[in-house]
Amino acid sequence: MNTRTTGRRRMLAPLALAAGTLIALSACAGTASGDTDAGAPDETRTGAATNAAATGPRIALTYDGGLLVLDGTSLDTLADIELPGFNRVNPAGDGRSVMVSTAEGFQVLDTGAGSDDEPELTDLVFAAPSPGHVVRHHGRTVLFADGTGETTIFESSELLANAGAGRLPETETVPAPEAHHGVSIELADGTLLTTIGTPDARTGVRALDADRTETSRNEQCPSVHGEGAVRGEVAVFGCSDGVLVYDAGVFTKIAAPDAYGRTGNAYVTENSPIMVGDYNADPDAEGYVLTALTIVDTETKTSRVVPLPEGVGYTWRDIARTADDGAVVLGTDGALHVLDVTTGEFGASFPVIEAWEGPAQWQDAHPALVVDGGTAYVTDPASSAIHAVDVATGELIATGELPAVPNEIAVTG
Repeated sequence: MNTRTTGRRRMLAPLALAAGTLIALSACAGTASGDTDAGAPDETRTGAATNAAATGPRIALTYDGGLLVLDGTSLDTLADIELPGFNRVNPAGDGRSVMVSTAEGFQVLDTGAGSDDEPELTDLVFAAPSPGHVVRHHGRTVLFADGTGETTIFESSELLANAGAGRLPETETVPAPEAHHGVSIELADGTLLTTIGTPDARTGVRALDADRTETSRNEQCPSVHGEGAVRGEVAVFGCSDGVLVYDAGVFTKIAAPDAYGRTGNAYVTENSPIMVGDYNADPDAEGYVLTALTIVDTETKTSRVVPLPEGVGYTWRDIARTADDGAVVLGTDGALHVLDVTTGEFGASFPVIEAWEGPAQWQDAHPALVVDGGTAYVTDPASSAIHAVDVATGELIATGELPAVPNEIAVTG
């Protein structure tokens, strides 16, 4: 049975939230699983906005102990917000807000995108023990709480509409049989695809209709992680031995060419039938740098493994799809490598930052890539900087010097 609830404003008691809430998110790192201390909100300080653009994107960055909000055009820092602990950020889907994973749940960061408003970490929180994945699709935002397995769903546009009144939008909450590090996505017809798992293992995906009655399931997707919806409302999930595709009510398993061939993250566009995924064929590999991708054709239900250029690696933070439905990878050589997803061939390479090494722990700061329209945003923890690059030409558009070492990144607007 599912329940519908109306979110209410939650006030954070200063200094009252205990650090130590565990967020089982390291499976997002692409090669390992385990828990991490998310830390807790303590004191919030919003810096004064300086020359905030009335339109255009804004960028949210995490650092050890806080959040930064930048103007997406000039890359000037608009706000520096203290928030102790390891925090994660994801676009909320309304074009302005960012979900920050905190000890209480998914806390709403208002970036002020599309206005001259000062960024603010609001006191609006979608309560969730161990907040995990945030998925945006077809105008709906879906939150997954690893601590309970519950899925929370709301109309993306309603977040912004209600935030001004100091309240959360109406939500639907769908329970799970057991808590696990999972993910859910709602399709246009109301079908909810949600992972199957326990605190110890994840096995597959089940489909629930608009009334939240289970209609089908597939448990041939060990360590299921990561999702994406491609053209035609076809959904893809990563497994440790391939990928699982849901198309028109039918699950199809596409096996990896290796006995162990893990895909943990899906990079998709809604106009292409192609999914690009990270790929790891060595279960004993140390570190988090990978050297191959998987390309999945959801129409032919086939996949292939594509190696990166010689000597180049990447992590799950370093792949993005482009406005022309292609893909780009930020390599450990510091360059952006353009991938033709239809041929599997790498083309142009554009140097951006110095060569870098993978993180010792998945939470450690290392370069990250996000593409927004025709602009690629590349973080450079080694120099505490961020760069905006024209994806088509490799031209450096802007560089922003940061007051802290950047870690995770989200773009709104």
